[in-house]
Amino acid sequence: MDDITELAAELGRRLQLLNAHVTTAESCTGGGIAEAITRIPGSSAWFEAGFVTYSNRQKTQQLGVPDELFEKVGAVSREVVEAMARGAQQKSLARFAVAVSGVAGPDGGSPSKPVGTVWLAWAVGETVFSVQKFFPGNRDEVRRQTVKAALDGLLQHAAGEISNQG
Repeated sequence: MDDITELAAELGRRLQLLNAHVTTAESCTGGGIAEAITRIPGSSAWFEAGFVTYSNRQKTQQLGVPDELFEKVGAVSREVVEAMARGAQQKSLARFAVAVSGVAGPDGGSPSKPVGTVWLAWAVGETVFSVQKFFPGNRDEVRRQTVKAALDGLLQHAAGEISNQG
């Protein structure tokens, strides 16, 4: 079992302990997080939905990301991934959500957002957490590292919820 599959399996165990569901809102990973989750037999018990919103138009239509954010801060930004996570959570009714938007390359980078720049956000209940990462490597490597970071974050937040339950 590879490291991503192991992370997804552990996420499933933790979400089942919490009797909770997760949803994904993905751009640069193109559904890779949802694919990793659904590799796990029985994931239908804890995986609610996956949104692949590659274009800005779909981020707005499917997830309710305010259109003006794209001109103001760009698709690869804290504000957009947080809105994506909230939108996915609201549409799916899942307790946990993860959202990613980044520049996987080989093109599309800029001086302020070079290739490898990725924003991730996790929504847990009413709270949203976000972080910017810079992943080295080619397109496949950036995408793989993003999937892994997304799952790692979900695991950390699920562990926090488990410890809060006593």
